[in-house]
Amino acid sequence: MIRAFEESDMDTVVAIWYKGSLQAHHFIVADYWASQVMDMREKYIPMSETHVLTTHSKVIGFISMVDNYLAALFIDTEWQNKGAGKQLLDFEKGRKSTIQVKVYKENLSAIRFYRKNTFVVKEEITDEQTDQREYLMEWNGES
Repeated sequence: MIRAFEESDMDTVVAIWYKGSLQAHHFIVADYWASQVMDMREKYIPMSETHVLTTHSKVIGFISMVDNYLAALFIDTEWQNKGAGKQLLDFEKGRKSTIQVKVYKENLSAIRFYRKNTFVVKEEITDEQTDQREYLMEWNGES
């Protein structure tokens, strides 16, 4: 079931984000992600519209949007590659006419996921915080 984020979900959502960030972004030092935990909790999650995916009342993933920008999509590592990410993405596709996301160029599994879900690369840019190359990808509702 997909439902709106509740404050009581915060610890689980941040834990899913942190564990997923370490796994997906092995090319960025782990200390960087540790330094971002408080910002996720106090800044990024509160400023976004977040929905969680639950199974048996347990949060297994979440998606955070800021307008048409997909700020975060993370699935608990135990539930990855089982359709949970697509379920959350399809939920937002049903609510938006266009969605943009930034994906690190070295995060090949995420790039494959978004391409499979009809996102296209619009441009290549550099993330100022990590100095890593990333793609700005977009789904425009017609793909």
